[in-house]
Amino acid sequence: MAQEALVDSRGESGDPSGAGPKLESFVYDDGIVRAFLLATIFWGLVSFIVGLIAAVQLAWPQMNLGISLITFGRLRPVHTNAAIFAFAGNAMFAAVYHSTQRLCKARMFNDRLSWFHFWGWQSIILVGAISLMAGFTSGKEYAELEWPIDIAIAVVWVAFAINFFGTLIRRRERHMYVALWFHIATVVTIAVLHIFNSLAVPAGWFKSYSLYAGVQDAFMQWWYGHNAVGFLLTTPFLGIMYYYLPKAAGRPVFSYRLSILHFWALVFIYIWAGPHHLHYTALPEWASTLGMLFSIMLWMPSWGGMINGLMTLRGAWSKVAQEPILKFFVVAITFYGMSTFEGPLLSVKSVNALSHYTDWTIAHVHGGVLGWVGFMTFGMLYWLIPRMFQAPLHSKKWANLHFWIASVGILLYIAPIYVAGLTQGLMWRAIDSSGDLVYPEFIETVRVLIPMYWLRVVGGALYLGGAILFGINCWLTMAARPAQYEQPVHRAAPLARDWVEPPKPESRLKGAAVLQVAHRFDQWSQLWWHKRWERLPLRFTMWVTIAVVVASLFEIIPTFLIRSNVPLIASVKPYTPLELYGRDIYLAEGCYNCHSQMIRPILSETKRYGEYSKAGEFIYDHPFQWGSRRIGPDLARIGGKQSPHWHVVHFQKPQLLVDGTIMPPYHWLLRSEIDFDSIQRRMRAMQILGVPYSDAQVAAGGETARQQAAELTAMVVQQDPNLADLADKQVMALIAYLERLGTDLFAAVEEPDESPAPQEEEATQVSQLGP
Repeated sequence: MAQEALVDSRGESGDPSGAGPKLESFVYDDGIVRAFLLATIFWGLVSFIVGLIAAVQLAWPQMNLGISLITFGRLRPVHTNAAIFAFAGNAMFAAVYHSTQRLCKARMFNDRLSWFHFWGWQSIILVGAISLMAGFTSGKEYAELEWPIDIAIAVVWVAFAINFFGTLIRRRERHMYVALWFHIATVVTIAVLHIFNSLAVPAGWFKSYSLYAGVQDAFMQWWYGHNAVGFLLTTPFLGIMYYYLPKAAGRPVFSYRLSILHFWALVFIYIWAGPHHLHYTALPEWASTLGMLFSIMLWMPSWGGMINGLMTLRGAWSKVAQEPILKFFVVAITFYGMSTFEGPLLSVKSVNALSHYTDWTIAHVHGGVLGWVGFMTFGMLYWLIPRMFQAPLHSKKWANLHFWIASVGILLYIAPIYVAGLTQGLMWRAIDSSGDLVYPEFIETVRVLIPMYWLRVVGGALYLGGAILFGINCWLTMAARPAQYEQPVHRAAPLARDWVEPPKPESRLKGAAVLQVAHRFDQWSQLWWHKRWERLPLRFTMWVTIAVVVASLFEIIPTFLIRSNVPLIASVKPYTPLELYGRDIYLAEGCYNCHSQMIRPILSETKRYGEYSKAGEFIYDHPFQWGSRRIGPDLARIGGKQSPHWHVVHFQKPQLLVDGTIMPPYHWLLRSEIDFDSIQRRMRAMQILGVPYSDAQVAAGGETARQQAAELTAMVVQQDPNLADLADKQVMALIAYLERLGTDLFAAVEEPDESPAPQEEEATQVSQLGP
């Protein structure tokens, strides 16, 4: 049986004389905290290793090894999901389970829910990684997991929410500390974002199509994508900052008022900013402009949080030189300030025109994740692990060494990628005095970037090396843990049911010759109302939910309801059955991680790729595929530019056609067969979403696809008779899709059939419309 120690932690009604209410005894559940700490270390190392492999693949494409499971297109979403949901997610949960119990003076609401949450989350991470490597993806950035896993995420998150809010309700400390505010915002907002962005129609156990299409899907995706960063990588780690930084520094939070301003401004403003990811695209300009304005406003509350964090160290800066934990925290907060300045900067349209689709965005994201999230996590773990495993840190010198290795590593990582991003943007836009592109071939940019990609590999290797040293240090610390953990028994009084809220404070201007409104404002500025909210978790949560939902609806409703946002184009038709199947292969191979399908109305882009993209071209795109990065050229107008035979050779041996390309070969597409039987099921799902396939077209989908594949194969055979066996291979479906891209805009519009319909058919149509 574990050793127990008694800790008297009197609540608001505790009476040292013993005359007050009876104290309740409880023990914190530190086992669940230890489990999430171990998961954080493990998945952190996994995400860093996968990220390093992906970085090497960009600099040296032979690293793809010709294996479909580990190509860059499939590994990149594994890396991003592992970094966000596995590394950062488990760190967040460890912090929530540890800090919530202490701040509420209560054990978690239900131990079974805690462990269901832990094992459910780890299972989701593992199954998700395997599914992405196998090519099962929704094709939506940061939300790639397919619908059964999405449902599992929702179930596990609800279990976590019940456990968290149940603990708040059963707390023995009436006041909710600022860290809990940020945890509440995280739990509520992530649930809203995940559910509404993941709505889809299944086309089988491993395939689904987004409920939204084109412009609306792009808006929903970046409403989710931007705010997933905000409420999974920002708010929970601000909660970590507000709890663990004062603990490590031995100083109280600098400003209570500033924390209130920081919290509410962040929660309300952040949710509006997503459309700034879609400047100069087919998204309505009013939406992207609104996103830009709120992004700029977001700078102020973000820096308020940074100032609050750094100023908390006032009087304790001498400790920073000695304590590696504080070093990690200081650098993390500094990166938070840098990232939250750069984010609004990148949202400005003139800057975004240069930076979008370039590696500048990649440097910005990694500065935030490796600098802010990574360093904050390392600092928290160095503080928590000795306390949770009840053993002194194995080596403080190793912790200091880890700090310096990781600091140098992150600088070596992001500096060359910033240079790479600026190089890309400037080379793409360069136009000579005669009005022609200075660098007309996209590959010219790629060749220039290779040295910078190798520098990134060096920086990533250093960061990984520091993490490995950290893992060894933690492992040796855990090895020194006692045979039985000491479990302190805490005592605190329950919340009094007859609690009476204190009266409103009087105006401090009493007796002054001022208007009544000044007295009311002075009362309001004393924040009595907010202190009351802090004692009412349900009301506090309600206001957080209102702030998030109202801000979201102000953008979502006009985007969906105003028809002029997406002018229809008569020549745009649904994909053929084979093209639809080929589009799914495009998603499965992760082509959207390297190619965009959106030509912006910028002179250099229209000269390079053709006519700029129109909103009406994407009405049948479930999901949209505009992309966020151009490692390869834009494909929005690729249709008809190359022969089917060229594409076949390009998938087999890309270096043979494009000297210096970093695209890996996809030779398995020439061996893998098309699942013609699944095409009908895919078309039926699209039909449910409103794509105008007739029942006859759906029924004949498989046969129609075979015919188109045979026609394409015949064209290939004309140039190479040895390729006659490709008619049932996946490469033909993917080529069919690529050959279709961008061609509808210039296609002839079919004349409507003006012949009178038979009377019987007309009656049937009327009956279908209803009385």
